[in-house]
Amino acid sequence: MSKMFFKGRIETRQNHVKSGYSTKRDVKLGTSELPLTLTVCSDARKLEIEEQLTSQDLFANITVDEKSEENILELEAILNKPKTTTFDKTPNRNDPCICGSGKKYKKCCA
Repeated sequence: MSKMFFKGRIETRQNHVKSGYSTKRDVKLGTSELPLTLTVCSDARKLEIEEQLTSQDLFANITVDEKSEENILELEAILNKPKTTTFDKTPNRNDPCICGSGKKYKKCCA
């Protein structure tokens, strides 16, 4: 018998698989189904945030509370996503040199 054989009840296993933590959610944060929750201190700041949201096509529930501090972390996280850095591939030894001399890379810039 293999180690991968499941000996428990199938319906219990199915429920566990369905309810696990999912990083690939169907509903994304900032949509109409799952709006952002933001807290601002003034009505003027609320208007500024709403302009940003409309330009980015995002949805949010904005509450104005003068006593609490501003909380727009969810919005900042969506707007400032880190970009993936890509590097140009260095040529192989026998490829033409990238400087444009016409020589092989191993004879010119290597």
